[in-house]
Amino acid sequence: METNLIDKIRKRTFKVAVIGLGYVGLPLAVEFAKKGFAVTGIDIDKNKVNSLRKRISYIQDVSSKDIVEIVKQGKFKPTNDYSQLRLVDGVIVCVPTPLGKTREPDISFIVDAAKKIAKYLHRQEVIVLESTTYPGTTEELVLPILEENGLKVGKDFFLGFSPERVDPSNKMYHTANIPKVIGGVTKSCTVAIKALYSQVIDVVVPVSSARVAEMVKLLENTFRAVNIGLINEICLMAGHLNVDVWEVIRAASTKPFGFMSFQPGPGLGGHCLPIDPLYLSWKARLHGFECRFIQLADEINSAMPVHVVEKISQALNKYSKSLKNSKVLIIGIAYKANVADVRESPAIEIIKHLKLNEAIVSFHDPFAKNIKINGFNLLSTPLTKSTIKGKDCIVIVTAHKQIDYDLLLKHAKLIVDTRNVYEGKTCERIVRL
Repeated sequence: METNLIDKIRKRTFKVAVIGLGYVGLPLAVEFAKKGFAVTGIDIDKNKVNSLRKRISYIQDVSSKDIVEIVKQGKFKPTNDYSQLRLVDGVIVCVPTPLGKTREPDISFIVDAAKKIAKYLHRQEVIVLESTTYPGTTEELVLPILEENGLKVGKDFFLGFSPERVDPSNKMYHTANIPKVIGGVTKSCTVAIKALYSQVIDVVVPVSSARVAEMVKLLENTFRAVNIGLINEICLMAGHLNVDVWEVIRAASTKPFGFMSFQPGPGLGGHCLPIDPLYLSWKARLHGFECRFIQLADEINSAMPVHVVEKISQALNKYSKSLKNSKVLIIGIAYKANVADVRESPAIEIIKHLKLNEAIVSFHDPFAKNIKINGFNLLSTPLTKSTIKGKDCIVIVTAHKQIDYDLLLKHAKLIVDTRNVYEGKTCERIVRL
């Protein structure tokens, strides 16, 4: 490796491109720009690019003030022009990796990004994939595309993987202070990638290969998904045994060793937890290995929205009402508290099942103001005394801090609480998960 590359990184004359300006890519691009690197942000979504050109952030954890500052300093240029890649020294790929209709990995965005990079690839360039994917993607998929023009990894360019660890709305942990795992295709690749990330991340953790780094992220989120599946099953079991699962969790949490507290809920949401474990199990099946824990956890977690609808139906029945034509207000459409992200939100599935049962459904969310479900655009309903009184059932799906839960309790005819917001309150109008 030429010392010139490391010198450029340390002197911050190294130019960085970030492909994909979503929840992962934009905060990372901003962090590099704030640390003095010239950053080109590339996204196919013209609305995102236009917003950034107007100095307006669409990501909750990135302030518009930061965008104004780095653009003013000439350190950040948003564009949808991939030809700008010819001018940079390094590219970080943060594109989506969804599941296809058959619930298998859709890595088409990675393939497209790799082909665009290959078109403008030059010597002494550093390429890092951050998009969550199955082990082997970097070496088996991205590497052959980049080497098609005759350049060789570890000699002419440097390639590796670094799993993103974004936790939206987390005030304690952000891009710079979350330890960064990196794995290069070769040792020299790892050295180059470490040199780059060390300029903006407090702690960089090298591992032996890109494949290991790819599996790190899948382990992290599979661990969470499986344990949430376990506690969801315990929740269902406790209901049959007439036991308060929340009290059980509180008591078990007093053990100072050997127990980690997980909370039951209406289902998994976000881009990671419902998807990442299935990337791992898909890859394992190709090698003849069945991930039974992952499959079972997925079945349990995916069934929770239906369980919530059953709870709503049972609660209404006690008041001699059926789901059909009942007015149901969903509190919280985002997948987690205090964010606007609705990707894979269990609230969407709950609404779909309620509508299948001909309930009259509306929602309130202080962060996510509108959503499209089955082609219909739903707008957030203002949370007022009259709105609450006019509903047959209030369902708390996402426990945003901004919600006035006292107002709900005072005026609601019936509340189905899937998040244990009313812990410790005894009221026949409150039905817990």
